[in-house]
Amino acid sequence: MAFLFILVSVLFPSGQGYAAEQVTVSRIVLTGSVNPASADYFSRALEQAHADGSVALLVELDTPGGLVSSLRLMVQDVLASKIPVIVYVSPSGAQAASAGALLMLSAHVAAMSPGTEIGAAHPAGMGGGDKDGDVMSKKAASDLAAYARSLAELRGRNPEWAEQAVRQSRASSAQEAIRIGVIDLIAATPSMLLREIDGKRVKVGGRELVLETARARLSVIEPAFQEQALMRIADPNIAYILFLAGLVGLYFELANPGAIFPGVAGAVSLLLGLYAMQMLPVSITGALLLALGVLFLGLELFVTSGGVLAIAGLIALFAGSLMLFGTPGSGTELSLFVFLPVFVVFAVAAGAIVRVVLSSSSARQLSGQEGLLGESGRVVRQIERASAGKVFVHGELWEAVADEKLPEGTSIRVTGITGLQLQVTKTEE
Repeated sequence: MAFLFILVSVLFPSGQGYAAEQVTVSRIVLTGSVNPASADYFSRALEQAHADGSVALLVELDTPGGLVSSLRLMVQDVLASKIPVIVYVSPSGAQAASAGALLMLSAHVAAMSPGTEIGAAHPAGMGGGDKDGDVMSKKAASDLAAYARSLAELRGRNPEWAEQAVRQSRASSAQEAIRIGVIDLIAATPSMLLREIDGKRVKVGGRELVLETARARLSVIEPAFQEQALMRIADPNIAYILFLAGLVGLYFELANPGAIFPGVAGAVSLLLGLYAMQMLPVSITGALLLALGVLFLGLELFVTSGGVLAIAGLIALFAGSLMLFGTPGSGTELSLFVFLPVFVVFAVAAGAIVRVVLSSSSARQLSGQEGLLGESGRVVRQIERASAGKVFVHGELWEAVADEKLPEGTSIRVTGITGLQLQVTKTEE
């Protein structure tokens, strides 16, 4: 027993090796837009990491940006955290744009993979109202610029760059970011990152800590089902499809009361789409144009417009789709691979509707008295020039007159109708 104790003491002096093996760094992956669902996931993961005894939380980030309100909640969680938060833009080709850039500035350790970028944090206005010179846009930009600068100063990073990222949408590569003091280091993999920051001093909750991460074990904290589902529908393309599906479903339910399924599916899709849109920079004008486009296409079924309503509906649908997410270059715009198939489907449907309507309006009427015009039959009671006779047409007996005498059995064709009396003419057998 004494021999084993001495052996352990030699191999692991003061128990340091054994303790190092027990060091854990919790890890989460944040992709897509910054929204209430991702903020909830981040907050829960931070609490769980602290409760599990992790020495730090590693956040692998790849985001085009998102809601400033959700960003502020996440930053508040970082500033109030009892363990260090390491934000790492990964993998290569990822970005920390807009809200993601400010989250990087707030982190205790900011790192990037080679081939990534950070910046372009200018606030995008809701409802498409973000225009140069607009008073509200200037106020929002000034407020966010001051916020970014204060975070950079707090963490000892480049405050000028932070302000330019908001006011001028400045963005930088990983190499430029480390050169000008925006981030702390570049690392190709999470394990390399943990080895590089081992021994680094950080301030957490007013006290200075030394990171011991060289031999840390990564423990993944997965998002809950609810968090994962809500983060998924916050994708602009899914929000677009849900919104359109909801409008189409509700229109068919109103046009055909009692169908039930289109109304139920449409209501659910529309609500999910609206929930997703509240997490994204949506143009109200674009959303109204989409609704107007669906309405016009539907009215083409009931109003004979010669295709005018269908064309107007397609134009409204096209313009509304382009305007719906008014943040080009931020990554929250509508994908062309989603928009084009949807637009083609609506265009084909509109063409089919116009064709059916035009063909039905130009077709000869087959019911009622007008449907008898041009029909053939035969005389069953002789028609005199001065008096009417009887003809059998369309499975019915009718009183008929003619410009000449027509004996029984003569083949006739209906040329006109006066009240309940047909005007006929003789035809060849």
